[in-house]
Amino acid sequence: MKNYFFTSESVTEGHPDKLCDSISDAILDACLQQDENARVAVETFAAGNTLTIAGQITTTAKIKVEEIAREKIKQIGFDCAETDMDYRTCKIEINITKQSPDIAMGVDVGGAGDQGIMFGYACDETEEYMPYAIAMAHKLAKRLTEVRRSGEIPYIRPDGKTQVTVEYENDQPKRIETILISTQHEENVDMDTLKKDLIEKVIRKVIPEEKMDAQTKIYINPTGRFVIGGPLGDTGLTGRKIIVDTYGGYAKHGGGCFSGKDASKVDRSAAYMLRHIAKNLVANGYAKKCEIQVAYAIGMKEPLSICVNTFGTSEKSEEELVALIQEKFDLTPAGIIQYLDLKRPIYQKTTNYGHFGKENLPWEQIKKI
Repeated sequence: MKNYFFTSESVTEGHPDKLCDSISDAILDACLQQDENARVAVETFAAGNTLTIAGQITTTAKIKVEEIAREKIKQIGFDCAETDMDYRTCKIEINITKQSPDIAMGVDVGGAGDQGIMFGYACDETEEYMPYAIAMAHKLAKRLTEVRRSGEIPYIRPDGKTQVTVEYENDQPKRIETILISTQHEENVDMDTLKKDLIEKVIRKVIPEEKMDAQTKIYINPTGRFVIGGPLGDTGLTGRKIIVDTYGGYAKHGGGCFSGKDASKVDRSAAYMLRHIAKNLVANGYAKKCEIQVAYAIGMKEPLSICVNTFGTSEKSEEELVALIQEKFDLTPAGIIQYLDLKRPIYQKTTNYGHFGKENLPWEQIKKI
């Protein structure tokens, strides 16, 4: 298709799923601060004023899981059990064991921790080499959090979602068709004031003026009320926002989530590496857009397959690009971890507003190929 509409969504750090992602990544970082070889696979479930944290951790680190969780809930801004969750009174259940020896047997020798497929993607639509719709949705969601934290819009609460529909012409983003923002707010907020503030202090501050026109539709809190939010309004679970975390649906996804997993899990580390490679192929002029897939088998070091798709935007064949990738990059789990330096506690930086397109993350660095 050359002319079409495409929509992507993002969520704020107070969305119940992102609350769970944040806690899982905070636990991972706490382990890595003391033990760079920690094996972590932790998931969090939130419902009402109760958290359940479960998974497997094998580490020499001594961490206080409940304290980490309460501090993260506090940082996000949940302090009211009547509307979302209270970090002071919420119940926290912990069920954490060690990594299965059957899995550890393969990982210990440098193999993949599981079978699976992973994808990486990049395009030249934005300066971040991300698809336009998800880039704008993330910026709106991040701005929602900024105006709440700064007090610029003091009556909004942590939970929120954004959605952007982009009109493409000749495969390039032409204009924004629709902007949708739903944000949790305090009880006695006037809806007209809410809409006015979000348009002036969020949308106009983020969306380029030339991408909006008289036909651009803006929807603010379509139900008219969003007081009950967070885990009280909807359950939250680690790993349930995988499309928000990646490319907004514009590129494929292998199905594995990122948060709460250390780098020995190729669901996370290989997806980061493939983003790095795809971004560098585009940035180095090999293609205007690029999607890469690899597949792994548990316990095996080398990927089973590599597939490159440049959507007809490269002068080189896909076979030539696969050969280039194999020549320039080590795609074994150990090679990826070493190349991207993934044994550091950097993962809380990734949790919100996408794992890709941010500065100061190793897989976002551009290098000459």
